[in-house]
Amino acid sequence: MRILSVVGARPQFVKLAPVHRALSGLGVEHLVVHTGQHYDSKLSDIFFEEFNIPAPIANLTIGSHSHAVQTAKIIESLEPHIVSQKPDWVLCYGDTNSTLACAVVCSKLPFKMAHIEAGLRSNNTFMPEEHNRILTDHCSDLLLAPTNNAMQHLQNEGLSERSHLVGDVMIDVLNTAKETVSGDIPSSEKINVQEGQFYLATIHRQENTDIDDRLREIIDALSELDLPTYIPSHPRLVKRCKEFDIELNNGSLRSIDPLSYRELVATVMKAEHIITDSGGLQKESFHLGTPCTTVRTETEWVETLTGEWNTLVEPKQITDAISRPRPSTERGFPFGLGDAANNIAKLLLQL
Repeated sequence: MRILSVVGARPQFVKLAPVHRALSGLGVEHLVVHTGQHYDSKLSDIFFEEFNIPAPIANLTIGSHSHAVQTAKIIESLEPHIVSQKPDWVLCYGDTNSTLACAVVCSKLPFKMAHIEAGLRSNNTFMPEEHNRILTDHCSDLLLAPTNNAMQHLQNEGLSERSHLVGDVMIDVLNTAKETVSGDIPSSEKINVQEGQFYLATIHRQENTDIDDRLREIIDALSELDLPTYIPSHPRLVKRCKEFDIELNNGSLRSIDPLSYRELVATVMKAEHIITDSGGLQKESFHLGTPCTTVRTETEWVETLTGEWNTLVEPKQITDAISRPRPSTERGFPFGLGDAANNIAKLLLQL
């Protein structure tokens, strides 16, 4: 059996790792096409190296464009690779423009496609990712849902017959990474403070970065927190701060280079609190037991809101939100036990 994965952004590289191991362990020929949606090597190459993922058979080097142009370029460049490889299954991951482009290509070709992380809904139609999720799910032959809530969304949209609850592959990666960074290993050379004496922030979504006043309000709030606050330098964030003349290294806020995944996990484990607009980091914080404040009005990962382990805020509410009492509610395992990739691999072989 030949399976081809299409990825293009940092979270997808992380999700790809356990899927590759599971497929390879069952003797499946697994190929990877990298769309080049994340054009910064710090957000791309380091993850292939860190997780020992084989080099892609092609890098489309699409780079940064408007949503429409980027998606169109991926569609045009991806199609010949899928046609030439003739895979039994094509896998797409998450909710990026690479995900949607892959879905469109496969819907026009006689190749089956499975969507990993299917069924997520934020109900915010102003988010490009929300449209990507919905359109991809309705184009897919197989829907691989991470949670019961995701399964319910798919059922509500009449997609239950092709939907399967497999768990979240991010938990597979997270459990492995957690074991390798436990003990006295420093969280990162980039962060030199004691455990529990700093905050970690990540801001990258366009609704937070592309409006001058909103981004300035977020950065001002982070720079006035009572502990050192480290923020990895995402390309969009750096670009907008330069454009709007916003200083990232100011007050308690300190800009650092992007973290490897293991560095990120270790940092989350040792941080006092997480401030983010990332979907993945909400889950990672929840699973690792670090309180999180999300600078958004909604989340597709509603399970993280249990017991206020995660809370949704506007920029002006950041300071109050991180001072809330540490949650004591049991978190449970809403994202599965870390066997999602094996579930996916076995299912693909059966169909």
